[in-house]
Amino acid sequence: MSVDRLQKIVDSLTVRLKRDVLVEKSLYEIREVLQSDRAVLYYFYRQWHGQVTCEMLSAIELSILGSTGPSDCFNGEYATLYQGGRVRGITDIELEPIHECHRDFLRSLKVRANLAVPILTAKGLWGLLIAHQCSGPRTWSRSDIEFMQTQAQNIAMSPTIQNS
Repeated sequence: MSVDRLQKIVDSLTVRLKRDVLVEKSLYEIREVLQSDRAVLYYFYRQWHGQVTCEMLSAIELSILGSTGPSDCFNGEYATLYQGGRVRGITDIELEPIHECHRDFLRSLKVRANLAVPILTAKGLWGLLIAHQCSGPRTWSRSDIEFMQTQAQNIAMSPTIQNS
């Protein structure tokens, strides 16, 4: 293997590591500050198809790492809303007027309350930062929402995210 090829591999791994550390730190802070049961990054690897690539949990049995979600629920209509900066806070999935497929999906993840904030880069919707309350309903405060938006903006402004 040539030195140039080896250097490219090292550079690529370094960028990924920096990105992963940034995301993990952000999720840790979200879980700590919001005292939520779960904080996740839902990364879009292809147009409107994504998966949970990182998570912080209050209990290991709440892990949803690798979850892709129901593709029929997240479509271009929802993507457009998030691309426009939509923040979605659901106090109680059982009472919120949401599509039944979305409610069923959240139930399958043991979610009772949900807060989703877009990560927007110059290229568009990169991912979603999501906080889950699994133990019961939760009203998300203005400061909860603003904190999540700040975390999403910090991630979006990172060169390791902008270039990915």
